[in-house]
Amino acid sequence: MKRSSLALISMLFALLVAGCGGGGSSASLESDDVLVVGGQHVTKDDLNVMMTRARKSYEANKQKFPKPGTQEFLALQGQAVTYLLQRAELQQRADDIGVKVSDKDVDKRIDLVKKQSYGNDQKKFEAALAAQGLTLDQYKLFEKFQVLSEAVYKKVTGDVKVSDAAIKDYYEKNKAVYRQKESRDVRHILVNKRALADQIYAQLAAAHEQNFAKLAKKYSKDPSSAANGGKLTIVRGQTVPPFDKTAFSLDKGQLSKPVHTQYGWHIIQALSAVRPATSTPLSKVKDSIRQQLESQKKNEAMTKWINDMQKSFCKPAKIKYQAGYQPTPDPCTSFTSSTAATATQ
Repeated sequence: MKRSSLALISMLFALLVAGCGGGGSSASLESDDVLVVGGQHVTKDDLNVMMTRARKSYEANKQKFPKPGTQEFLALQGQAVTYLLQRAELQQRADDIGVKVSDKDVDKRIDLVKKQSYGNDQKKFEAALAAQGLTLDQYKLFEKFQVLSEAVYKKVTGDVKVSDAAIKDYYEKNKAVYRQKESRDVRHILVNKRALADQIYAQLAAAHEQNFAKLAKKYSKDPSSAANGGKLTIVRGQTVPPFDKTAFSLDKGQLSKPVHTQYGWHIIQALSAVRPATSTPLSKVKDSIRQQLESQKKNEAMTKWINDMQKSFCKPAKIKYQAGYQPTPDPCTSFTSSTAATATQ
C-alpha cells in the first residue's frame, strides 16, 4: 500500500527513533499492558498485531520467522515495541499542539488507498489486509497514525518560508552547479589493437569517412555507441584525458589519427562545432531552489520539534515497561546519555 506520503512518514519515524516520550503524568501498568507512556496504555494485543504483521512479511518473502526467545526474535519484538512507543508519544504530543484526526479523515485515506492500489475492488483490498494479517480495524490504526503524522508535519512546518534573498544567495554560492561545460557531438570507433586502428583509419581517410557508421557497427568495442554508428555527445572533462583533448581539438568534420587510452585505440570524428559553456540563469532555477531550501528548513523545524519533545520525555516514571518487554537498547539511552555528558562539561 504505497503512497507518496511514505517518504514523509519514514523521515518522521527516523527523527522519532532517536528519542522516547510520554508527556504529562504516567498511568499505572496493567496486566495486559506492554508499556504505558504518559497517560496512554500500549497493550499486548497491540504488540501481537505488530508481530503478526511481521510474520506475514517474513512469509511473503519466503523467510523463516525467528523462534521466540532467540536474539533475532527479541530484536524484532524490540523494534515493534519501539514503534508502538513512538506512536503513543506522537499521539499525545499531537494533542498538545491541537492536531487531531477524525474517523472521517481515516476513512477518506482508506478510500484513496482502495482507489489507487486496488481499483476500488473491495475483495482485493480485503485480501491484501488478510495477507498482512490485519483486520480492517487494525489497519485503520496504522492509517490513523500515518494521517496524524502528516498532519503534525504540516502543522509544525506550516510557517516555513524561504525569501527571494535566500534563494539568490544560494544561487550565487553554488553557481558552479548551474554551469554547463563545453560540449560537442562526435563519433568514434574503439578497438583493442593499434594495427587494426591504423587499418580502419586508412580506410576511412581514403573513403573520406563515408563508411564510418558501418565500420563502427562492425568493429567498435564501445557498447554505448557502436550500435549507433559510434555517435555520442561529450562534455568537456567527462571523458578520459587523451580522448577529451583530441575530441575538442578537432575541426568540425575532421578525423583523428588513432588515439590511445586505457580502453584501447580510438578513431574520432567531430560531427558538430564545439558548443560553448553556458550558465542556467537564476530565473529558470528559482522555483527548484526554493523547493530545495523549503524542504531543508522544514526538516530542520521538524527535527527541532522532535528534540524539544525529547527534552520533555524520557523522564523517570514517564514510561513504564512490563517485565520482559523493554527494548534493548532502551530508546531513551542515547538522549539521557547525551544530556548527562553535556551536564558534566
